[in-house]
Amino acid sequence: MMVLVVGATGFLGTEICRELVNRDYSVNGMVRSSSDPKRVRGLKDIGVTTVEGDLKDAPSVRAALEDVDDVVSTATATRSRSDGDGIESVDTDGQSALIQAAADAGVKRFVLISVTGNIRSEDPLTSGKRHAEQALIDSGMTYTILRPCFFMEAWLSSSLGFDYANGRVQIFGSGDQKISWISLSDVARFAAEVLENPSAENAVIELGGPDALSPNEVVEIFERKSGRSFEIVRVPEEALQVQSDMAEDSMSRTFAALSLGYAKGDVIPMESTLETYPMDLVSVEDYAASVLRV
Repeated sequence: MMVLVVGATGFLGTEICRELVNRDYSVNGMVRSSSDPKRVRGLKDIGVTTVEGDLKDAPSVRAALEDVDDVVSTATATRSRSDGDGIESVDTDGQSALIQAAADAGVKRFVLISVTGNIRSEDPLTSGKRHAEQALIDSGMTYTILRPCFFMEAWLSSSLGFDYANGRVQIFGSGDQKISWISLSDVARFAAEVLENPSAENAVIELGGPDALSPNEVVEIFERKSGRSFEIVRVPEEALQVQSDMAEDSMSRTFAALSLGYAKGDVIPMESTLETYPMDLVSVEDYAASVLRV
């Protein structure tokens, strides 16, 4: 069975490729001419065949879909700075065009990585993801939509102000609302698992980690494991709302909306999901021990 992973050079896409190769799938990873050569080589090193394609270029997408049985798409413009990339061109129009092209190519199953259902704002990213979800549901293909919660590797990292290495962290809102933080490695495992489980056919699955913890509780875990006190900078919800109202571009509006979602909390019960897809999930304790090397 041939699986095409779209967004293969991203952190999540690469983990999904790795998981699929380990399960003996034949994996094609869609990359662009502008993709980081090191990340492309990394895909090849783990046994992925790379094919060039760009969601903004329909002929290249059609070519990449040749002889493909299943598609897993993680593509998003949220981390891209390439010319022409934007939430609308990639997450909305690009994903929808990919879905139509996959249906036309006879793809049997399509797995879409979306965003948590607890965020109901009309920001560009959430709106784009919901648009793509509906396009997939209407496509006639067998589908699975995965809606992961906030990634530990992103929101508990220095890139978003959680600078555990220097003991200084930024928290959005009061830090009291709980979030079911999830590891991207677990999302990758789910993405592979749903290809094999009939229960995932034509399903929308909310994904969280094993524990719902407030950001304040997360800081306490990092302080305990590192043996140091952290300086905390809080961004009030009111300030986040102002940022959202004043944002002049899609990326800024999206980040403000996601930060507000974090501030309001995002709890995803996983008991019934883990009965259907049994696995041990990475906890915040595990993540902290890993990044702090303790």
